[in-house]
Amino acid sequence: MKSKLLMPALALCLAAPTFAQMPPLVDRDLFFGEVEIAGAQISPDGRFISFLKPHNGTRNIWVKKAEEPFSAAKPITNETRRPIPSYFWSRDSKYILYVQDQGGDENYNVYAVDPAKGEKAALETRNLTAAKGIRALIYSVPKTDPDALFVGINDRDKAWHDLYKVKISTGERTLVRQNTDRVTSWIIDNKAELRMATRSADNGDTEVLRVEPGKMTKIYSCGVLETCAPVRFDKENKLAWFITNKGDNVDLVELALMDPATGAAKPYESDPLKRVDFASAVFSDVTDSLIATAYLDDKIRIYWKDKAWEADYKLLKSKLGDREIGLGSHTTDENLWIISSNSDVEPGETYLFDRKTKQLTLQYKIREKLPRAALCPMKPVRYKSSDGLEIPGYLTLPKGVPARNLPVIMVPHGGPWARDAWGYSALPQFLANRGYGVLQMNFRGSTGYGKKFLNAANKEWGQKMQDDITWGAKYLIAEGIADPKRIGILGGSYGGYATLAGVTFTPDVYAAAVSIVGPSNLITLLESIPPYWEAARKIFHVRMGDPTTAEGRKQLLAQSPLTHAAKIKTPLMVVQGANDPRVNKRESDQIVIALRDRGFPVEYLVANDEGHGFARPVNNLAMMAAMEKFLSKFLDGRFQSATTPEVGKRLAEITVDPKTVKIEAPVTASAGAGPKPDSAPLTGPMAYKISVQAGAQNIQMDVTSEVKEEGGNWVATDTMKTPMGDAVDTTVLAKDTLTPMKRSVKQGPVTIDLAYEGKKVTGKMSMSGQDRPIAADIDGPLFADGAGSSQSIAALPLAEGYATVFLNFDIQKAKPKTMQLKVVGSESVTIAAGTFETFKVEISAADGPEKQTLWVSKSPRKVVKIEATMPQLGGAKMTSELVK
Repeated sequence: MKSKLLMPALALCLAAPTFAQMPPLVDRDLFFGEVEIAGAQISPDGRFISFLKPHNGTRNIWVKKAEEPFSAAKPITNETRRPIPSYFWSRDSKYILYVQDQGGDENYNVYAVDPAKGEKAALETRNLTAAKGIRALIYSVPKTDPDALFVGINDRDKAWHDLYKVKISTGERTLVRQNTDRVTSWIIDNKAELRMATRSADNGDTEVLRVEPGKMTKIYSCGVLETCAPVRFDKENKLAWFITNKGDNVDLVELALMDPATGAAKPYESDPLKRVDFASAVFSDVTDSLIATAYLDDKIRIYWKDKAWEADYKLLKSKLGDREIGLGSHTTDENLWIISSNSDVEPGETYLFDRKTKQLTLQYKIREKLPRAALCPMKPVRYKSSDGLEIPGYLTLPKGVPARNLPVIMVPHGGPWARDAWGYSALPQFLANRGYGVLQMNFRGSTGYGKKFLNAANKEWGQKMQDDITWGAKYLIAEGIADPKRIGILGGSYGGYATLAGVTFTPDVYAAAVSIVGPSNLITLLESIPPYWEAARKIFHVRMGDPTTAEGRKQLLAQSPLTHAAKIKTPLMVVQGANDPRVNKRESDQIVIALRDRGFPVEYLVANDEGHGFARPVNNLAMMAAMEKFLSKFLDGRFQSATTPEVGKRLAEITVDPKTVKIEAPVTASAGAGPKPDSAPLTGPMAYKISVQAGAQNIQMDVTSEVKEEGGNWVATDTMKTPMGDAVDTTVLAKDTLTPMKRSVKQGPVTIDLAYEGKKVTGKMSMSGQDRPIAADIDGPLFADGAGSSQSIAALPLAEGYATVFLNFDIQKAKPKTMQLKVVGSESVTIAAGTFETFKVEISAADGPEKQTLWVSKSPRKVVKIEATMPQLGGAKMTSELVK
């Protein structure tokens, strides 16, 4: 009888691995705490070595003489809020340049610091792009002009980057090219001349342009589901290295040489093994010659074109073993190089390599205190999905226990148009140390595996893309690796969406889930993408689904986890950055509220100083502390209970009680009715002087606005004289209601024609001979939209305290937007045209930063002054005053 009682316990011990044989629990701070030292670079003149290291608790840039020990280094920056993400030396070694945003908003500016000033350098850090609410892009650091940068700045139009040449020593900016043609990238040649560009066509195609003074000519194009782009110019500075997978019979991205004079592209190389896309190339800065090409397969493969470099690489491999070797910064003569060496179980070692003497000198180890013996190998695996498609991935298993009946965590990557790769990664190593098997799968839609694999994901969010994850879990169960009752899912960005989709569409698969900055509603996600993603909007619509069509909205709603939140029965943790510009905090709030309101428990973390993912180590440590405890509770893994006082305090600060989460109900205009004017609009011409202040730039323009009666309706015409030519907006207004019926806008090569009928807007936008149809549903009639909007506002029954709500139409996004109007008081206003007693009227977008203030004279009723903040121009201030 006693032996029978022992049998179940013995079977349980044999089936479920214990933690006794595992390596000791590694402190989470060694995985996710601030890195002790990283990011070494050698100055182009070889005199200095710079690197990243904490200073006053935040990652900053330090510099030392090349021959000095690292202990002699001094900090030259003093960022206190966010770690510096990246930096580089100017070509002449006089400056170090870095980028930084604010609170994770991804609005990066470019800063310059003079390392020769030592610790005083931080006091004289200069912002070279100095603008609020913009995102600067560095296009080129020309070697022929070491005091210059070519930078894209979207201060004029937040959707598109104008090209500037910036003088590093003074910060002087010179406009090279204004971007009025949907340009997505500018290509500078080896002599610092603008030669090529890429443009996003209205239909989503990519167009490659030859750039000449005063004109741009299309020389090549590829479809919205294809890839094509110039890389850089060749050593003769005549042809451009080019990547493309254009053509029905072409699957893999290949490297080619293009003649910008004709657009002819001659294939140079594609993957010799015919498995993956061309990944990258290495060029000599001295000769501009191609040194090597690389392909990212299960591991990286390199094909050398330079025999001397190939010999040096083989020498490095003989010294460093089976690790991946990265080429970092180098001196101008390319004799001294910073070399990195890493693997799945080696976070990284940094060396200085002398190509003349062949001497290889260790500089430091990244995360040196992290015990390498506790790290677990990452193994490439492949398995079949629901439709037979082969899915590549990487499996990391805990050390010290048999790979049987393990708790397993599925970790889908973000993007989704990205991929995971072999090498050291803190998250899977951390989870494996806690006792979990970790599967990172490159589901369909992951990049690098060819056009067919990428396009197999089109409109498959939550469907076949999710199957690729689910079938990964089935694969591990079939192999005996995973305990089917202890499978979790965890991911960020798209991986966060896949986590939410996993617990809604396959609620019986997972025992625990953690969504990090994951979208819950695909329609609100697409409606809130940052302005500088405008070029990708059409690509999103083709690959995900088009929210501007009834069919597309139906599909996206069906694929949104929020729609199916009632099916969730898996314990869930949600993590969000409050300043996320990609996945708005509302996405996480919505799913938390949906679970809370049905009485289902959910844990919620929100960091008010983070964006799309956490950059500050203290926030990462707080998140990981909460996450490992949560996973242990439901999956029976190990966890570290202790936290430092700083991390414990921060975790308490970012932990949100779901009871307190709320979303302000959006203000909407009532369907079928707009504001009711109590008088006719003022007829006759009116002239205004407009001033736009964008940073240091001031733009002056003249506008005339006229309303006249014609054909039983009102016809309003606004004409603005701009540096780009006259912009003419003509709008037909209904006689009694002043609601727009038709609108036409013309400026240069751009023409917009719209018609408003009932609850529909139809029309087209034409640019340089290309038409883009516009079609959208609206909830009711529009008001004060287009020419004559000032006269329409003035015709309302304005009085102190008067308020109303009405609809405008956003042409770029092809959707309506709700505007709120309120008379906040009366003021006497003196301008060039005279002194007026006015109503002060404030108008703002219900769901955005758009805001303007109008001063409307009480008699006669007309707008005499307008002040507005223009978010589409980086927060520029616009003032308009009546002249006559």
